[in-house]
Amino acid sequence: MTVTHADVKAARDDPKLANVLYHDFEATTYDGKWSITFDDRCTDFARDRFVSIAGRDGWPYGAALEIGAGTGFFALNLKRAGVIDRVSVTDISPGMVEVAVRNGARCGFEVEGKVADAETLPFGDESFDLVVGHAVLHHIPDVEQALREALRVLRPGGRFVFAGEPTRHGDVVARRLSTWTWAVASRAVQLPGVRRWGRTKQELTPAS
Repeated sequence: MTVTHADVKAARDDPKLANVLYHDFEATTYDGKWSITFDDRCTDFARDRFVSIAGRDGWPYGAALEIGAGTGFFALNLKRAGVIDRVSVTDISPGMVEVAVRNGARCGFEVEGKVADAETLPFGDESFDLVVGHAVLHHIPDVEQALREALRVLRPGGRFVFAGEPTRHGDVVARRLSTWTWAVASRAVQLPGVRRWGRTKQELTPAS
């Protein structure tokens, strides 16, 4: 997807478009940027986070959906941990869905991936035993509607588990840190000897 300055300008008033543009841009490098892996380190983290909220009863959940899955960090690591059996992922970013499905294949899993808005999930009523999300609710403009959708697609007796949301102070720190990091990185990659390892100035400008 080619991003124009008009797209970036429109995204300033459209949080959904902003999410698509940013996450499509970052999809192929996102795991490295945030140290996301599909090994014991991240599997233990995801499992322990899930257990702290929902306990260990009911494992494995038969059909599970991750909303705003990104590259599949939470659902795929829960699958590795034996928490869930069949995995479906959605994200508003086509690039993220593509990477999540590819990550699943690398783990040896068959993953159903769909590009979808969390506020209008493309699944029938009572389709899943478990709905999960990790660090996603703060991206959704209408959280109440998204939760209605999560409940709609849950089977009777199913569960939904959302984790990883930033705290008020943590979000402020994260925003300031990301702004500072971008400013430093965008200048550093223009230095001789470093330029070939970074993204071009033209690539970085739409992301700012």
